Amino acid sequence: MALIFQTALKGSRTPYRVNIDKSGANKAALEHFNKPGWLTDKRNFILSQAKYLNNIVEQDHRHIKRITTPMGCFRKMHTASRTLAGIELMNMIKKNQLKFTKYIDQNLTPVQQFYRLAIV
Repeated sequence: MALIFQTALKGSRTPYRVNIDKSGANKAALEHFNKPGWLTDKRNFILSQAKYLNNIVEQDHRHIKRITTPMGCFRKMHTASRTLAGIELMNMIKKNQLKFTKYIDQNLTPVQQFYRLAIV
């Protein structure tokens, strides 16, 4: 658990809150590391256990599992990273979460947004 948590924190800031499911092992591990200066900076994070709050995140990534399962496994980390970034980008375009500030006055379709992104 420590290695996973250290890897997750390596490229990002210290979390304010960590949400986990009702697993007792995860709670015990995170409480062990929730000391100032151990894995985080000078402050502790809030540990919250809610059975269904993780489902929101899991359901959002369901489309990735649907697309990548037929592909099999990735052989290299950079291939997996680029493929997943592309899948996430396409889903952001579909959900209308990608905003072009230069073209904010135009109401672009997802296909137009994709081609506009390729030009930029």
